[in-house]
Amino acid sequence: MLRSSRTLGRQWATGRAQQRSAAQPHIGPSSEPRRRLSTTRVMQIMETTGFTENQLMVREAISKICANFPNTYWQEKDRTEQDPKEFHAAVAEAGWLGIALPESLGGAGLGMAEATMMMQTIAESGTGMAGAQAIHANVYATQPLARFGSPAQLQETVPNIIAGRWRACFGVTEPDAGLDTLRLSTRATRTANGGEYRITGQKIWITCAQVAARMILLARTAPRDDAAATGLSLRPIRKMGGRAVDANEVFFDDYAVPASSLVGEEGAGFRMILHGMNAERCLLAGEALGLGYAALGRAAAYAASRVVFQRPIGANQAVAHPLADAYMRLEAAKLATYHAARLYDASRTDDPAIRQDAVGVAANSAKYLAAEAAFTACERAVLAHGGMGYAQEYDVERWFRESLVPRIAPVSREMILNYISEKVLRLPRSY
Repeated sequence: MLRSSRTLGRQWATGRAQQRSAAQPHIGPSSEPRRRLSTTRVMQIMETTGFTENQLMVREAISKICANFPNTYWQEKDRTEQDPKEFHAAVAEAGWLGIALPESLGGAGLGMAEATMMMQTIAESGTGMAGAQAIHANVYATQPLARFGSPAQLQETVPNIIAGRWRACFGVTEPDAGLDTLRLSTRATRTANGGEYRITGQKIWITCAQVAARMILLARTAPRDDAAATGLSLRPIRKMGGRAVDANEVFFDDYAVPASSLVGEEGAGFRMILHGMNAERCLLAGEALGLGYAALGRAAAYAASRVVFQRPIGANQAVAHPLADAYMRLEAAKLATYHAARLYDASRTDDPAIRQDAVGVAANSAKYLAAEAAFTACERAVLAHGGMGYAQEYDVERWFRESLVPRIAPVSREMILNYISEKVLRLPRSY
């Protein structure tokens, strides 16, 4: 069944017109001629049978935007650790930041199944996790706001995010709590006159905090401990991959925000934030798939063209079979990913037959399977390239570095296995 097809069609047409007139983005300050080894487009190997017309339309439209940002653009952003603001602006200008937000607020009114396809297509185009991370918080972090926010909050915030004027980030993880979200310490205390909350605490691994105008923040209103200071400060974290997007420690020291910033009902934050967490897992699974397909497509093209001992190295089963195995792992993870996305969309209709715990199981399973499949594909892509897999200009080393992200964040492999053991298999809790 097509949803909001007229809106999607307008955005697709706008995106196509934009691509015809768009100039090639600036790659970097250097004017020295150099041989580019990664200008060949990634081989498209994913089987698209079974996807909806909307999903395929999203895939084509987003691919056209990404085509203006070659791998050399992302290599330079990774090297200089500069935010890909041109890419974010292009996605916003075409209207895609609102893909899963209501039409009444300027969004496309589509679902997580289409948003996951968008994020997969972005990563698969060669942007890797960096391009995806520049976009995805604007999609999943707005889900709790869209569901529980007041009309005033929605009218002020959502149109600005969709238009690209504001960027959003998600403030949940803390250094002393880690995955134990219920024991977070960041405190929001309402002032005596009720007009403000004063926030004290620390968040860590907050992606795009340096460029975000709004943060969806999870803080406790009942005390665990207290601190006294004043202000807000950010400290960037240097990291292995995805260097084009910033990751940060965020410090709140008696930082004041208006009481009108409260989303939904006080005391119900954890339940509301789950809507963002399950959406994040679906999107990240899609991004992992895109990363894996990109690396595998590049490896297959290299194996078909690289000749050693008078024949392509892909003719050797020791090269071909690991790549074929990686493909099947990605295809299996793809089925789990889009099942989770469809289940998430069905849960937004308040259908009592769709249990939130079923959505959680599906979303976590998809994230786990896609992350593992992506890591396998990226590792084998590096190995298939031999020594050139270590060269930056072939891109597979960048994608391999970034393939660790979905294995670790936003929840580790081990915690997902704990979750499935407890919630599905009814085994005793181990933590």
